[in-house]
Amino acid sequence: MSVFSFSERVRELEQAALARCGEAFARIDRIAEVNTQKVLEAFHRHRVSEGHFAETTGYGLGDRGRATLDALYADLFGGEAAFVRIGLVSGTHAITAALFGALRPGQTLLYVTGRPYDTLHGVIGLTGDHHGSMKHYGIDYAQVDPSPAGTPDLAAIQIAAQNPTVGVVAIQRSRGYSTRKSLTIDEIAAVCAAVRAVNPAVPIFVDNCYGEFVETREPLEVGADLIAGSLIKNPGGGLAPSGGYIVGRADLVRAAANRATAPGLSGEYGATLGQTRLLYQGLFLAPHTVAQALKTAVFASAVMEGLGFEADPTPEEVRTDIVQMLRFDRAEELIRFCRGIQQGAPVDAYVTPEPGPMPGYDCPVIMAAGAFHQGSTIELSADAPLREPYCAFLQGGLTFPSGKLGVLAAAEMLTEG
Repeated sequence: MSVFSFSERVRELEQAALARCGEAFARIDRIAEVNTQKVLEAFHRHRVSEGHFAETTGYGLGDRGRATLDALYADLFGGEAAFVRIGLVSGTHAITAALFGALRPGQTLLYVTGRPYDTLHGVIGLTGDHHGSMKHYGIDYAQVDPSPAGTPDLAAIQIAAQNPTVGVVAIQRSRGYSTRKSLTIDEIAAVCAAVRAVNPAVPIFVDNCYGEFVETREPLEVGADLIAGSLIKNPGGGLAPSGGYIVGRADLVRAAANRATAPGLSGEYGATLGQTRLLYQGLFLAPHTVAQALKTAVFASAVMEGLGFEADPTPEEVRTDIVQMLRFDRAEELIRFCRGIQQGAPVDAYVTPEPGPMPGYDCPVIMAAGAFHQGSTIELSADAPLREPYCAFLQGGLTFPSGKLGVLAAAEMLTEG
């Protein structure tokens, strides 16, 4: 029997969920249309042509396609310059290059959205004793936790930002593995304004992972100086095979590029190895692909609420990233949900996910990801640290019909339990 031969109860959940999703789906489609027009107009302005897709090897000097792709990212995200490379192996790598480029020994990295995503803990020096961490180079760390309501604590942020050692104020747009809500662009604007009022010169960095093209504005348009993210999340459109991006103020991007390559090489180097066409095409598709992922998340929220589980955001809430948090009462329920998502994948659907150790995490992690590109979270995936509260973090879905089937497979797995 097919894994998609759903029970009557799950089919009823499907219909009830779809009835709740209409208004949210219409809002998502409107945003996707605006962002698609922005991308298409940027392609026109930069006169993208077949010649931009040519392969370069070795040093990659004089790569016209790479230079124009950098210009496209700067244009679309509101920056003076951009550094887009397949050699940035993850969002964490891009963020690390951006932060190390902006910070100096003796300065303090101030995160104003609480503790950042787990994979940055080793980078900062919060866990382990990693050679080359910020702590190793004499860069301090401080943070401001969200208010009791889960929103940025603007008063506390202003007090912390006045410390003369603060070299970068950092904002994480998405929730990561925390239960706080992701930040809207309006909330990021409020944080930037609060920081500028007390420390006008300090660079403001935003980890933009999972948020690109979810709203019609990006953080650089509301006061941030630098952003970074992964190409195997939103902006790669499901086609980019690897890579990351850094966009923002020209001097900060240049410093980050020096960190990612070598001092003095900056953005002049970096062969594209025949991947440029996919990076352009993925960027073109990104607003549509993000919309598909958002619809999958909204639908999952409605289905899981129908099963009696807590979902954040709810189906009706306006979203600022593609991440859907689902809270379970027991670890066994979380594991069953992830196994159901794996069954709905196009790749490795026969695999049964098991919790296990993961580099950068301090507890076992379960990951469901049957993706065409390893670790691609714009493709349907669900992962969770095995610790209380037992929350799964669902993201992605290249098409809503396939994402919906994956969610229903997970619902079936839970109802069987």
